[in-house]
Amino acid sequence: MPRSVLCLLTLLALCGQPRAADVARPCGTYTLAYYQLGALFYREADGSYAGIDKDVVEELSRRSGCRFQVVVESRVRIWDQMSKNLLDLSVSGIPTPEREQFASFIPYFQTRNYALLRPELSERLSTPEAFLAEGKSLVGVVKSFKHGSFYDSWLKSLREQHRVIELADFETAVRMFKLGRVDALLALPTSLIRLLRQEGLQNQVKVMDWAPKERIIHALIVSRQRVADADRERLRTALRAMQADGSLYDIFKRHVGEALARDMQLEANHAP
Repeated sequence: MPRSVLCLLTLLALCGQPRAADVARPCGTYTLAYYQLGALFYREADGSYAGIDKDVVEELSRRSGCRFQVVVESRVRIWDQMSKNLLDLSVSGIPTPEREQFASFIPYFQTRNYALLRPELSERLSTPEAFLAEGKSLVGVVKSFKHGSFYDSWLKSLREQHRVIELADFETAVRMFKLGRVDALLALPTSLIRLLRQEGLQNQVKVMDWAPKERIIHALIVSRQRVADADRERLRTALRAMQADGSLYDIFKRHVGEALARDMQLEANHAP
């Protein structure tokens, strides 16, 4: 192996590992909140929890030495607690200027939303412009969710027409869709896999890719006030190493398959 390559590999290995002194220093216990959403975090039939976020957090704890006390909350309560500096960490959050005032965001995957319509409606309203112009069909969204610049702008226009129904969680949104109370939903691919299979909606839903170029960064949410600077950097270093050695990709693939796992990988300019 050329000397230059060997030096580079050595440097990468050192950068990906916390220093021994840092590992020895206590990190936590911090309270970390999960929320249920598709393959990111879900409840098994036996009552246990599983998902991408759970596996990421457990590996992150192992590598960083940080200890977490985990709770399960609604997304609305998580953002409320984070904004009031009452919660230490959460998962798969989308950064915004407002949120970055109280939290740091350490990216670990990217994705985008899809619009879900009934087949008969999708034939008539095949574009977001057509849906907007139609003037009456309703969209169900989870309160406090961000959907990326394209869909957030689209939803703003629909809200002005009073055509957006705010719901407590994604399960409620799906239930409202099945009952015909809303005509469309927005969903991530990580939610679609379980949604279509478990809810029996394969023949009742048309998946519309209306924002194919959009990439929405999802990140570990870390309180600026409650988590020490050194610990935030320790977590960032551990996530960076997980991306570099393929551990994040392996976690994604285990839950959503190889094709979607590839799409979820961060681009170089969004590395942790």
